Amino acid sequence: MQLLHCYISEEDFLFVINIYSSCLQIKHMMAFIEQEANEKAEEIDAKAEEEFNIEKGRLVQTQRLKIMEYYEKKEKQIEQQKKIQMSNLMNQARLKVLKARDDMISEMLNEARQRLGNVAKDPARYPALMDGLILQGFYQLLEPKVTIRCRKQDVQMVQASIQRNIPVFKAAVKMNIEVRIDQDNFIQPDVSGGVELYNGNGKIKVSNTLESRLDLMAQQMMPEIRVSLFGANPNRKFLD
Repeated sequence: MQLLHCYISEEDFLFVINIYSSCLQIKHMMAFIEQEANEKAEEIDAKAEEEFNIEKGRLVQTQRLKIMEYYEKKEKQIEQQKKIQMSNLMNQARLKVLKARDDMISEMLNEARQRLGNVAKDPARYPALMDGLILQGFYQLLEPKVTIRCRKQDVQMVQASIQRNIPVFKAAVKMNIEVRIDQDNFIQPDVSGGVELYNGNGKIKVSNTLESRLDLMAQQMMPEIRVSLFGANPNRKFLD
């Protein structure tokens, strides 16, 4: 102790102690500050990580929704295209069915037209039919003068029918009628039979040939013909 007193005074010793103590305090303060800085840095890192995860989740969710929306839109487009294609196929099939039905009806009417010639060849049916065609023509025209055109081979039959029907017409409508057969212009030879009637000046015509009567009957009975051939249409609400 005496040696120390030789070199360091008590004041210097206390000064050294104070400095050492201050250094310790500073060291503790630096450690505390460093610890707080580390804790703050960890807190900042954790918060940054949390915000990053939140932002990443938001971006992922946004992109996922966009992808889902994109594929939902594509799916709807594909579904719409399928519906359009199915509708087109159904329409094409329906048109084919309708065409096949129309072809069948046309074939049936053509066959009926071919059979009309047999009617004109029947001596029991044709004169009675001729009476009805001529008398109906008189009623449709209601003219005092009538000109009749017929097939060349039917002139005598038509003349006899005129003589039978004029009294019937006069009794029914109380009107005189003058009828002549046009022997300069006959019905076309490809016509199966029947007559054409004209008024006095030739401006009004009533076609009562067998073909015209068949066409009129087919037009009027077409709904019934279709039902008989193909059955009732479930989509049809009105039959008139």
